[in-house]
Amino acid sequence: MKLAKILATSVVRGSQQGESHGGIYLVNMKTGTIAEKFDWNNGEIDFDGRGADRGLRGIAFYQQDIYIAASNEIFIFDQYFTIKATIRNDYLKHCHEICIFQGILYISSTGFDSILRYDLLKNKFVSSLYLGVSTQGYRLMAFDPLSTLGPKPCNKLHLNSVSCNAQGLYFSGRKSKHLFFLNKGKFIAQDVLPLGTHNAQPFQHGIIYNDTEQDALCFIEQQHKHTSPVPTYPAQDIINSDKYSSHVARPSFGRGLALLSDGLVATGSSPSTIAIHDIKNSMIIKQVNLSMDVRNAIHGLAIWPFD
Repeated sequence: MKLAKILATSVVRGSQQGESHGGIYLVNMKTGTIAEKFDWNNGEIDFDGRGADRGLRGIAFYQQDIYIAASNEIFIFDQYFTIKATIRNDYLKHCHEICIFQGILYISSTGFDSILRYDLLKNKFVSSLYLGVSTQGYRLMAFDPLSTLGPKPCNKLHLNSVSCNAQGLYFSGRKSKHLFFLNKGKFIAQDVLPLGTHNAQPFQHGIIYNDTEQDALCFIEQQHKHTSPVPTYPAQDIINSDKYSSHVARPSFGRGLALLSDGLVATGSSPSTIAIHDIKNSMIIKQVNLSMDVRNAIHGLAIWPFD
């Protein structure tokens, strides 16, 4: 079994001004070696809510660059983790997961219940999508992210996951039970998810996601559900668990997902831990802990592609 190097981002929930709000780590899952590559301690971060503007989230790669979501902007890093540029937009708020397919960067803008699309060759935002919900159902609306006529701030669905492949675009939200699919104008809301999920996406012949409410990685394949619990630790080993309520931070908060080879899946959780699951056998085969502080939670994972 060949275990990969994994790039991980974290959010430090409940952090205060002057403290770290998260970071970027390169983790060798074979040796357990951890290298912190970037510490996010911007003094202008919004301190309201749980994660809010704190920390770093989704990860994607394009050519020789690394793209990482930081709430209201996307950082572009080189392989030495020097910031080369940033991508900003008025409709980019509390972004979570990102992905790149065929030169298009897709961003889940949770604060607008939207999926923004940025053309990496043209270096500009192009037509984006807003998902509205009412008593009549869902309404998907295309809008120009460069105009002022787009959607108002909205977080009814908490869209937090996006992935794209040759079959189409997939996205989902923590407040919805649906995995949404779009291809050539065909829009489908698949009723396949529980409430409270992160990182929902197609996997093999089914759907995989973090069931954050149930502290487990789940894979649904042909009506059969495989479940693998996230790592847990004795309460006395967890730092700051007595100072923060579950509204701010809690152990076993599962988030972040990377698809490895041979049916293995890497996930993240708090206190910051990366675990590799053999999902069909419902077991963890390897885990690496980065911090025992309950506030420190993995949010983004991706296989390191450069060496």
